[in-house]
Amino acid sequence: MSRDEKRAGAALASIFGLRMLGLFLILPVFAIHAQNIPGGDDMTLVGIALGAYGLTQAMFQIPFGMASDAFGRKRVIIFGLLLFAAGSALAALATDIWWTIGGRVLQGAGAISAAVTALAADLTREQHRTKVMALIGSSIGLVFALSLVAAPVLYAAIGMSGIFWMTAFLAVAAIGLVTHVVPPAPPLPAGPKPPFRDVLFDTQLLRLNFGIFTLHLVQMAMFVVVPGLLIRYGGLPLAAHWKIYLPAVLASFVLMVPAIILAEKRQKVRPVFVFAIGLLLVTLLVMWLGSANFVVIAGGLLSFFVAFNILEAMLPSLISRIAPPRAKGAALGVYNTTQALGLFVGGALGGWLVKNFDAGAVFIFDAAMVALWLFAAATMTALPVRRATATAAPAHGILETKS
Repeated sequence: MSRDEKRAGAALASIFGLRMLGLFLILPVFAIHAQNIPGGDDMTLVGIALGAYGLTQAMFQIPFGMASDAFGRKRVIIFGLLLFAAGSALAALATDIWWTIGGRVLQGAGAISAAVTALAADLTREQHRTKVMALIGSSIGLVFALSLVAAPVLYAAIGMSGIFWMTAFLAVAAIGLVTHVVPPAPPLPAGPKPPFRDVLFDTQLLRLNFGIFTLHLVQMAMFVVVPGLLIRYGGLPLAAHWKIYLPAVLASFVLMVPAIILAEKRQKVRPVFVFAIGLLLVTLLVMWLGSANFVVIAGGLLSFFVAFNILEAMLPSLISRIAPPRAKGAALGVYNTTQALGLFVGGALGGWLVKNFDAGAVFIFDAAMVALWLFAAATMTALPVRRATATAAPAHGILETKS
């Protein structure tokens, strides 16, 4: 990669990371903390609080993505970060579960994911785009691991309110990266924009959008139940959960690298993509069967993070290759909308399933969703690969590579 591509990738990954750290920090501790606030004894409301920001993310990702196509990526990113900071402040001042949900909703209104990933695609050549998306995806995984380690310590030191105030500070810090570190965005492509319906109903994009919906539904639903399982069946206090999370996430980074190399350099996009979804499905089924076994849950987390990181890197890269250049922000807006819906549905539904059934119901429902995704991915007519020498473009504008 060129110097500017490395700079863009590192800076945009940091922006994503700073924002996602603020979101992830509450995951390991909020379900326990909520028991001490008014309304927090209702697990459905706890799940909604965890996933509430996904609801407004879903509402605003497409408008923000389209706005970034029209007005520029950086302006939209800065505006979204300000909204996110305001939501964090509201959650910090919350006195019950309902005000916390309100803060999370306002956090979600800062829907910058589409603009950030579109800017990453703008600033990188196609042969390096998956590397940059993998860097962004890895930053999400890294801050997720950091949050799992730091959250219990921070919660003990500064409380939930302090965590939300820190989240607001991180959002403001990310604005500094946008204005002073990220390279200038290139001019937007000339020419007429394709109709939005062409982006929304493209069959290739629809399958990938269903994939990101499912991936984040599974992630959020799992972390409604996993902290409690580690406490109940492993006798592991909340402050010690990092001993499970951190090795699993760090090892998953190492294990995902060969898969990304195989997909990109060896042009094995389809096999790697389908394998990662299959690995996720098997993981969930094993965790369902062994949900009362501490070793199974701990091992399942490692397998989950491997599959999650591979898919988190590949999906936005595939979207950016398929999407029309003049509607890249809109396509990534739809993509991030379905991602946000997955977060909201996963949190709310995970809480409802635990309240009315048990932890095993969460895993089996997640597995059923992933099975549908596996079928959709395995029956795709084509998956885009990196351009080398271009032949005629088949349907949807995907250029195949000559062997």
